[in-house]
Amino acid sequence: MDPLAATNTVVAAAEAVERKTLVHDYIQHHVLFHVADGNPSVWNLPFIRIPALDVFRHDEVMLVLALLLLVGLFGFLYRRGDEVPHGWSNLLELFVVFVRDQIVRPYFQEDDARRIAPVFCSFFFLILTLNLLGLCPLFSAATSNINVTGALALVTGAFMVGGAIWKKGVAGFLRNFVPGGAPKILLAILVPVEVISFLSRVFALAIRLFANVLAGHILIFALLSMIVLFGWLAAPAIFIVVGIYFFEIFMSLLQAYIFSLLSAIFISQMVYEGH
Repeated sequence: MDPLAATNTVVAAAEAVERKTLVHDYIQHHVLFHVADGNPSVWNLPFIRIPALDVFRHDEVMLVLALLLLVGLFGFLYRRGDEVPHGWSNLLELFVVFVRDQIVRPYFQEDDARRIAPVFCSFFFLILTLNLLGLCPLFSAATSNINVTGALALVTGAFMVGGAIWKKGVAGFLRNFVPGGAPKILLAILVPVEVISFLSRVFALAIRLFANVLAGHILIFALLSMIVLFGWLAAPAIFIVVGIYFFEIFMSLLQAYIFSLLSAIFISQMVYEGH
């Protein structure tokens, strides 16, 4: 075999491996978030790396950025004094009214709904903002990190416990784990099942949000990686990616709604008798 041809073959194989490594690292950075700092092969924008932008790979930075955006939206762009909201004020008020009327009021008594509505607005807007930021190539998808979704689910769990104790006392909270009318001989089985059921609700909240966001991003970047690996032969995949991308925008809204709705249902089940 011609030595020059053999060398070219080796170089081409090495370049193919490097492309695969770059695609893998970029997906890890944007979707999985666990990438060692200082790795020169990691992209923070499609197909390029700007070291100064590496800060956005950290989910704690994304959380702070999301909070700053929300403070800016509600603190500076939202105008409370307008008799007829318009512009950003109208859009933000639309979502706030939706959360209050469609998520909170159906599951809470009116006085309690008024007190707890800000909690669910915080859930909804924070998750929505993190989801949408995660769709930007520069930013890491914080809600694809189980630590972030787990922390949000633990907040719901804290309200489940605290709300039940506040409304019914410690004894009333513990009665949630004792099915009414059940034979005493079965309580040794039923009580642990109820405790596991309580813990599984919190676990399900964390996993549901994490898995849906992670799966959507992996799908998008897996399709984009085909273009990197196969060149123009895979160019038609870009049309599928665009369609999935717009679907992910819808899913960002849907996942924020589902997390807030399930949190409302779980908390109300613990707080009120008969649920």
